[in-house]
Amino acid sequence: MNTATTTLTLNEGYFAKRNLFDWLFAAIMVFGGLYAYATYQQAMDVYEKGILLAAIPAAVTLGWFWRPLRVLMLAVGAVALLGIASYQGQLARAESVFWLKYFLSSQSAILWMSVLFFMSTLFYWAGMFARTQSAFLERVGSGMAWVAVAMALIGTLVRWYESYLLGPDIGHIPVSNLYEVFVLFSWMTALFYLYFEQQYRTRSMGAFVMLVVSAAVGFLLWYTVVRGAHEIQPLVPALKSWWMKLHVPANFVGYGTFSLAAMVAFAYLIKSQAAETRWHKLTPLWLFGIILCFVPLAFRQSSAAAGGHYWLGYFIIAALIVGGILLGRRRIAARLPALEVLDDVMYKSIAVGFAFFTIATVLGALWAAEAWGGYWSWDPKETWALIVWLNYAAWLHMRLMKGLRGTVASWWALAGLGVTTFAFIGVNMFLSGLHSYGTL
Repeated sequence: MNTATTTLTLNEGYFAKRNLFDWLFAAIMVFGGLYAYATYQQAMDVYEKGILLAAIPAAVTLGWFWRPLRVLMLAVGAVALLGIASYQGQLARAESVFWLKYFLSSQSAILWMSVLFFMSTLFYWAGMFARTQSAFLERVGSGMAWVAVAMALIGTLVRWYESYLLGPDIGHIPVSNLYEVFVLFSWMTALFYLYFEQQYRTRSMGAFVMLVVSAAVGFLLWYTVVRGAHEIQPLVPALKSWWMKLHVPANFVGYGTFSLAAMVAFAYLIKSQAAETRWHKLTPLWLFGIILCFVPLAFRQSSAAAGGHYWLGYFIIAALIVGGILLGRRRIAARLPALEVLDDVMYKSIAVGFAFFTIATVLGALWAAEAWGGYWSWDPKETWALIVWLNYAAWLHMRLMKGLRGTVASWWALAGLGVTTFAFIGVNMFLSGLHSYGTL
């Protein structure tokens, strides 16, 4: 009797927290999902139907868990539907309809995403160094990050529709090549950061986290100009599977949160060594900065058409940023939250990323068994995914079993960014294999 009463009380408490907007949001999600199911079920197999139906309670739960997502999902859905309706079934209208051409076509929306992420980064850093109105500048940076995430999602949804306008056999969820997954990585990393920003009531971490998002956007723009990667291409046979809708997003939750953790770890190291005046004691930090600055040269060497002037500019900007952070480390440290907060965000980011990366690895093995007849083939991408998994499994083990904290944990998380980056991009640049769908 007591157990039943307690359970009932807990359930009543949970639902009692729901306001009118929560229930309206849930109703819209249910109606929209069921309408899509009724309208397009003939074009879906049983697995895709299951994914769609499972997405309904998942969207409601996420919206109730973190209420800003309600506004984001409703706004993105409404604007994406406006863009889709504006096509009227004709892809050529992207050049003749004003709001499609300049705002809502997939390429336009993703370009807006890129500009807004760059501007967000600038405002976060301006707030970091401003003597007055720093909170206002950081608030603007946060707002721009939210709008950038929205534009990324709108661009993704419209691009999905555009692929079907090219042909029913071409249409696919836009997570199939480097261009599309870099968009996915950018908004997902930013969105996870915005969650931590609200939970810990501090915006100062955004200056560091948005650097890795801006770096991804910089690569995306280069890849678009040099490779014409924004063009929608038909899927190779192995990617024509419902598994892609699950495996790739889960994978990039891992990549995004691991990158977020690395940038928070960088902020931790800057704050913990802010008072150090002996430059030889700061050797690991400026050495890390030099490595970051020279990363663009790898892209320059990876392709004869890589655009040397672009990467030279990228190198100069990276050097100025790293140098500015080291020189201004005392002021930056004063604006950053407590070391305990940074350590906690780093841990939670890695924990979430590890969970999703584990799920993605299992899903990838199942997909491989269906596509290639075996769960594991020691393909370079699979091998490096295993290395990433082992790295963060060891980090979490040391954290939970041995109490790993502070500087050592931060350097390890920062080194993990190198491992993750190679698994994400390096394999495509320097190795080949079954997963070479987005070569450079």
